[in-house]
Amino acid sequence: MARPTIGIWLIGVKGGVAATTLVGLCALKRGAIGDAGLVSQLPQFAKLDLAGWDSFVAGGHEIRDVRLIDEAMRLVTESRAIERRLIEDCAAELDAIDRRTRLGTLQNVGPTISQFAAPGVPQDESPRQVIARLQHDLREFQQSNGLEHVVVVNVASTEPPIDVGRFAPRWEGFQDHLDGPEGRKLPASALYAIAALDLGFSYINFTPSLGSAPSAISELARIRATRHMGCDGKTGETLLKSVLAPMFRSRNLQVLSWVGHNIFGNMDGKVLNDPVNKQAKIASKDHLLRQILGYRPQTLVSIEYIESLGDWKTAWDHVHFMGFLGTPMTLQFIWQGCDSLLAAPLVLDLIRFTELAWRRGQVGTLTFLASFFKSPYDVQEQSFLDQFRMLEAWAELQEHGSPQRPDRESNFDMREDRRQQ
Repeated sequence: MARPTIGIWLIGVKGGVAATTLVGLCALKRGAIGDAGLVSQLPQFAKLDLAGWDSFVAGGHEIRDVRLIDEAMRLVTESRAIERRLIEDCAAELDAIDRRTRLGTLQNVGPTISQFAAPGVPQDESPRQVIARLQHDLREFQQSNGLEHVVVVNVASTEPPIDVGRFAPRWEGFQDHLDGPEGRKLPASALYAIAALDLGFSYINFTPSLGSAPSAISELARIRATRHMGCDGKTGETLLKSVLAPMFRSRNLQVLSWVGHNIFGNMDGKVLNDPVNKQAKIASKDHLLRQILGYRPQTLVSIEYIESLGDWKTAWDHVHFMGFLGTPMTLQFIWQGCDSLLAAPLVLDLIRFTELAWRRGQVGTLTFLASFFKSPYDVQEQSFLDQFRMLEAWAELQEHGSPQRPDRESNFDMREDRRQQ
């Protein structure tokens, strides 16, 4: 087995998506599962020099006091989604990740998420102190495991939405917020993003939370010669919307209304049961129709928590459209899938593609990853097939590229972190 050289740092490392991702990574290392759901295993990416599964070692930040193996077992006992033996075979590796887990931050995650936090999670830190502490954890992870690079992925619960208009658009002014009252309005996801990018690590926001979306944080990525992408993994109902809406557009069939009703029962469902947290998710799921169609049909997206469903998510969609001779017609579909199992392979794909982008010296927003997200940064195209062609085109260029590693060190003020060390 090769020595791991690349770190995977998951924010929300003991949540359902993270636990499934880590069980999947362990099973892939052992050759215990196939490659279903893994985009990076498709034939058109076979010639890429993608990192092997043995190249990765994982850790993460978490706010809850739970064991990773117990959270993974919920997919067996509550959701009946995977086989017990897969988790039992990975028990030692999951316990090792537990030992590499550090306490995250609760800054502006909202009361619904905060209620799940362990008593020891710090709550009186300034934004700059939070970033310094997170960076200390990330550096310790990299150094203790002898890692060449770390890919940080946010798979934590959805935060309440925030208006970024109050913050400076450039990094030079934005970082001043970290010492003032405005900075205390920044959500945890943005602080995780700053901490990672400032160290030169790659950052992926798989959630609808703010993350690295502000232009100033995107500028920080370029200043530090690193890369980022997001947001909100496109796994189910919205994936179908991004495939079906271009069909209506290309056949000149006017969509009159599109209604989607979603029910599920996992931890994400508990958090989204709060109307404030739900706002960010609904906005992410609902915007793409008008961008694809070029007009605004009547839309409705609902998300409801049904505890008994566990990780199984069901979406019913009703599409009302105008046909020839003015005759209204209807398309209805039902999408049912295990939420974490739909997301986990995409997280692994994003890590592999991002790691290759790091080796190629690519900096800034990784727009070629748009097909993985509901609201991809800096990409207006919302058609899934057109987005996927962007990934294929990037892959073709990489087949003949030469690896380049940026060597730029972080210039962020590390005084707080040095005091902790």
